[in-house]
Amino acid sequence: MRVEVLWFAGCPHHVAARAVLERVLASRGIDPAAVQSVEVDPASAETVRFPGSPTIRIDGRDVDPGFREPDSFSLSCRVYPTPLGMRGIPPAPWVEDAIDSALSRETRSRSVNDDHR
Repeated sequence: MRVEVLWFAGCPHHVAARAVLERVLASRGIDPAAVQSVEVDPASAETVRFPGSPTIRIDGRDVDPGFREPDSFSLSCRVYPTPLGMRGIPPAPWVEDAIDSALSRETRSRSVNDDHR
């Protein structure tokens, strides 16, 4: 499983987002050290398709279940439309669901590969 936190230096929320992510990973028995921290700069925003900071991706998928890729990519702070209003970090249940989905995909993939041996 590839776990990434994309952020830029001017974002006040990336540390809190990473803490949520690490707590969820630890609760699933996954080493939080596996998180790839991707610091985005103006030159790389388009290349990494950066929708704002912080962004958490699990296997290349945004944890926001309603995510739609923006028309342009730049250094900006990201807000998430949560049931409690707009927030600077994604809610833990979104992160949990994204990780659980990735684990489920891995399990299915392993099962299919085992069946073909």
